[in-house]
Amino acid sequence: MAHTAVTYRSLSQAEVDAVCARHDRLWKAKPGGARAVFSFADLSNLDLSRRNLQDADFSGAILAGVNFEGSTLDSANLFAADLQNARLAGASLRRVDLRGASLRGANLSGADLFEADLREGSIASLDGERGLRIHEPSRKASDAQGTSLRGANLQRSRLSGIIAVKADFTDAVMRDCKLVRANLKLATLCGADLAGADLSGADLSSADLTDAILVGAKTTLWTIDHANMTDVLTDEPSGTPLKNLPYAEMLAQHALWCETGGAAGKPSIFDGADLRELKSVRTLNLTALSAKRAVFYGLDMDGVQLQGAHLEGADLRNCNLRGADLRGARLVGAKLSGADLRQAHLGPLMIRQDLLLPADLTRAVFKGADLTRADLRRAVMKDADFERAILTGANVRLLDLVEAHTLGVLGLPRD
Repeated sequence: MAHTAVTYRSLSQAEVDAVCARHDRLWKAKPGGARAVFSFADLSNLDLSRRNLQDADFSGAILAGVNFEGSTLDSANLFAADLQNARLAGASLRRVDLRGASLRGANLSGADLFEADLREGSIASLDGERGLRIHEPSRKASDAQGTSLRGANLQRSRLSGIIAVKADFTDAVMRDCKLVRANLKLATLCGADLAGADLSGADLSSADLTDAILVGAKTTLWTIDHANMTDVLTDEPSGTPLKNLPYAEMLAQHALWCETGGAAGKPSIFDGADLRELKSVRTLNLTALSAKRAVFYGLDMDGVQLQGAHLEGADLRNCNLRGADLRGARLVGAKLSGADLRQAHLGPLMIRQDLLLPADLTRAVFKGADLTRADLRRAVMKDADFERAILTGANVRLLDLVEAHTLGVLGLPRD
């Protein structure tokens, strides 16, 4: 195979703006529209933020330092593009082609890379005299060394063979990702959701996987030498397993105790229990339940009643808590990232006419959770983390968010 150098054409900001304007006209079905084609162009350090660049062609382009923040690049062609130090925070890159691209040092914090393709790839063409000709630069695999993908959505993305040494995947959603033979040495994967991911043959030497989710993940022949696996959630029981205690019967007895005002049944304690095998506790009346540090991960808890419950340190990540009654619940330090809390009740519980018990969300983590139309009145929010959570239509009257973390929150009233 012969190698040949690529000739790049440099474009000015004005030229790029004109191309983007025609591309936007095309998407709006207006006259004079044309697809944006920047293949083998040099756009280094230009501003393409908050643009509609769906299906645009950036194959082989030099995009070093380009500002794509907040732009829509769904289904765009970024094959073998140079995106070193590019700014892509909050950008939409759904189903984008990033094969063979260089993302070294790029910032993709909070970006949406659903079903993105970051496998190996290089650009080649046929040459009548020399046969297949590889265009330089070519890369055996996508290079994401030192890249920030904090909170990015990488669900079902293809990253097999990617080089992501020292990359930051903190709190990234990586469910069902293909990471076969990926080089993730020294990577930060704290809180990353890798449920169902394929990590076969991946190298995670010295990586930090603190609090990561590996439920259903394939880990055949992976390397985790010197990796930090503190509090990683796997398929193995975390706490007292279901087979050791009759949890289903205990829950039924607790529900009966609640419904009869103590006349029948009996209260139960589930502190430190792993309840995942129950699959569902939907609509049960579990008022005043004690389930400190319990693992509910992924449970169907639709409409469950947990008024005044003790859920300190509980793992409620990816649970369906839609319409759940959590009035006055203690959720200090609880994990609720990715949970469905639409129309959930997290307001105060009336103990008597002159006494309200607020829900305590101190240090609770709601990263990426959906709290659309939830009731959060009077909740204690000290150090609660709502990064990238959805609060559209939520009742936040009498709520003090000053001490909460609200980076990237959607739908929060400006006042």
